[in-house]
Amino acid sequence: MRVLVCEDEKLLADAIAEWLRRESFAVDVAYDGDAALERIGVNGYDVVVLDRDLPVVHGDDVCRALVRAERDTRVLMLTAAAAVRERVAGLAIGADDYLTKPFAFVELSARVHALTRRTRPAAPPKLSRAGIVLDPARLEVTRDGHFVPLSRKEFGVLAELLRADGAVVSAEDLLERAWDEHIDPMTNVLRVTVMKLRRKLGDPPVIETVPGVGYQIR
Repeated sequence: MRVLVCEDEKLLADAIAEWLRRESFAVDVAYDGDAALERIGVNGYDVVVLDRDLPVVHGDDVCRALVRAERDTRVLMLTAAAAVRERVAGLAIGADDYLTKPFAFVELSARVHALTRRTRPAAPPKLSRAGIVLDPARLEVTRDGHFVPLSRKEFGVLAELLRADGAVVSAEDLLERAWDEHIDPMTNVLRVTVMKLRRKLGDPPVIETVPGVGYQIR
């Protein structure tokens, strides 16, 4: 899942991003509304965590732009204004959820998780194929009943392959969903991650390479 954090307080923005990355989200950061619109125009996001009082371009205008674009992106609006009329105004603009500052990071991540479930068709609580069971809620993977310890990126790649239900997933899609905008598309990080994933999942191998296309789990 890919998230854009738009917050002009850099320490807070970076802290939110780091917290969400620990939960296996791919996270980009923008420190003003203009930068937010630029990233939204280039990348597809499942959720935008949007400070309402952004400089350069106001957060309300960023939210309106997302609504006009008719994307499936969900907006979690952040603000220090706790009055009911402020929350109502934010939701009326098009925000999907509203969180007032200060907030607990655990609540913010719970709200982001809830919003990501709305951006795609409902998935089963656990993903399974070829003896592999992936539990998104617990961030756990087993194969044939045996626990498989994975890094966050390995978990993210495996989740996307399992969600594809046997279809081929391109390298570009895997890079976009499991990493962030700073990833070099020419890097070999995906190939190395898949190699490690194969080794950890054990024999018989289940991840197949489709030359020139991507990867799949049959």
